[in-house]
Amino acid sequence: MVNRTHRINIPSILESGPDSIERTGYLLNREGLNNIAVFYDKKIKEMFGKNIERILNRENIKFDTYIIKNNDYSDISNRAFSLPNNIEAIIGMGGGRVIDVSKYIAFLRKLSFISIPTSTSNDGFSSPVASLFIQGKRTTVPAKVPYGIIVDTNIIKGAPDYFIYSGVGDIVSNITALWDWNFEEMSGKGCVEDFALMISKKSINSLLNIHFKSVKDTSFIQNLVDSLIMNGIAMEISGSSAPSSGSEHLISHALDKIVDEPYLHGIQVGIATYIMSKIQDNKTNDINNLLHTTGFWKYTESLKIKKSDFIKAIDLAPSIKPQRHIAIHLEENRKLAKEIVISDDLLKGILI
Repeated sequence: MVNRTHRINIPSILESGPDSIERTGYLLNREGLNNIAVFYDKKIKEMFGKNIERILNRENIKFDTYIIKNNDYSDISNRAFSLPNNIEAIIGMGGGRVIDVSKYIAFLRKLSFISIPTSTSNDGFSSPVASLFIQGKRTTVPAKVPYGIIVDTNIIKGAPDYFIYSGVGDIVSNITALWDWNFEEMSGKGCVEDFALMISKKSINSLLNIHFKSVKDTSFIQNLVDSLIMNGIAMEISGSSAPSSGSEHLISHALDKIVDEPYLHGIQVGIATYIMSKIQDNKTNDINNLLHTTGFWKYTESLKIKKSDFIKAIDLAPSIKPQRHIAIHLEENRKLAKEIVISDDLLKGILI
């Protein structure tokens, strides 16, 4: 008998709700973290820097601030090992790029990482991976689940709507990703972690079942944040991205390599999720309804994304993770996916 019980990392700090950022200094003190490096980009520092300084000074936390200008791997490694040796933890506050860079610097330096996202464009603020630029292309690399996650839903509400649409696109992909994971196990090519699967399923179901009038509703924002956090935990439990990343994510990663300026990750993933759900015959109506009622489709229509790019990405997708055996790896499914891109009535208004 194989014993698959294993230890996992989960956040020691987990705060989510209105004005939760005000507890940052208290929570750091509670964990004995008193010497901090704070990472922002220039815009986020201008918006929130003085407030963070006030919150940390109030609790006598020592800190230095740093500006993230890009997420190129060579710059990140240089920055990581130029930090003072007495730093105990790194706070990353901002969008995906700042979170990914600061998370990876903490990973390299074996420091505690505190994630404070200012938007919900994807689950990167809670996941054990980071998206970096390596040789000019966006690439996903291993990291660790954050030691702390602090999400101020008032700040999330203030972010542009398209970040929320992107988060919706990222979380709805759990539907097709879980189908792929089960398919992989049934094909004898993988092994599903039941608890991770349950958490991933719960995270998307909670969003599908909520009633809301606007994506800026407090209840919707809170459910989206909680779902994205659960995604990160599901990945940590499984030891892979499988609970929330399947064929639809491989199409998005392929787009990253094809398009000069990739669109938001969750936007690409949401479109690819719709395509793969039709191939899987898997909750297409639920997916379409969520993407419609949130405004996701209306926003993506304005982007004028090219059909030809999606077609190229579908062909390239299996090479992104050749070790997996999921729907997009089957030639007949890629052929069908390309037919959907060309002829699907809904996508005719989304892709040009």
